Amino acid sequence: MSQAVSGRQAATGKARDAGSPIAALPARAGAAAAEWAPVAGRVLLALVLGWFGYHELVHPGLWTGYVQVAPASSGAAAVLVLIHGWALLMLAVALLAGIATRIAALIAAVLMLEIVISLTVTAGLSDLTLRDVGVLGLAACLTGISSQRLTLRR
Repeated sequence: MSQAVSGRQAATGKARDAGSPIAALPARAGAAAAEWAPVAGRVLLALVLGWFGYHELVHPGLWTGYVQVAPASSGAAAVLVLIHGWALLMLAVALLAGIATRIAALIAAVLMLEIVISLTVTAGLSDLTLRDVGVLGLAACLTGISSQRLTLRR
């Protein structure tokens, strides 16, 4: 019986390929993904935050309708949008540069939670709200990763 099993393994090539470099590829790919996925998530989160922060700074009038505490046409709403845009842009820079990444991700998660709550209160669940829930989830996940590649350390 054991000869029959050995014969099948030899016929399929499994017995001799177990130590080959090709057989080790899935393990190496998994290790590389585990090592570099936090960097990819950090860069992608930074791109999203940077994109929206830039647009809030360049065209604050398009965003004042999302401010709950002030009328959309008020100067206070424009100032709040500019502050929010500046915060998003600074978080994006910190994440891209690898500076205090867990703190930046935590602050981003808090800001995204504020956005999700605001959108849910004003418009209910929508495609915009659920998109921002995904960004919130990414930011929350990045707060738990203590060791990443391409970060500045003391």
